[in-house]
Amino acid sequence: MNPVTIVLLVILVILIGALIGLYFWGKKAQKKQEEQKAQIEAAKQTVSMLVIDKKRLPLKESGLPQMVIDQAPKLMRRTKLPIVKAKIGPKISILIADEKVYELIPVKKEVKADVSGLYIVGVRGIRGHLEAPPQKKKGFFRRIFSRNK
Repeated sequence: MNPVTIVLLVILVILIGALIGLYFWGKKAQKKQEEQKAQIEAAKQTVSMLVIDKKRLPLKESGLPQMVIDQAPKLMRRTKLPIVKAKIGPKISILIADEKVYELIPVKKEVKADVSGLYIVGVRGIRGHLEAPPQKKKGFFRRIFSRNK
């Protein structure tokens, strides 16, 4: 065997090993995510709240308790999170919204929200339906690829 084939075989074996490792790591991460969703669903409560403000802020600037910031993973501390400031009863609270729900939350309106701890999981309008946000304009390449299908 010449040296080029040996190098190619070694690279192929390394790639196959990496793919197998990624497969098992993905399975483990998916199982962990399903467990977290089950815990969120179990602790979910419906509350009526008046949304004061909503912004995407880094975790340190969000105004969340220091204990929450300390428990967050290091990578997540730099990312911007969808933060919602709302009045729940007489108390003003700072909550983290789910990415899917964040766009539906209206500012300066009262809504019924499904809250699990500091996390907003779902939202419904008290008086009528919530208005869906306007559709974002499609980019050039998306328009081209959507025509071909």
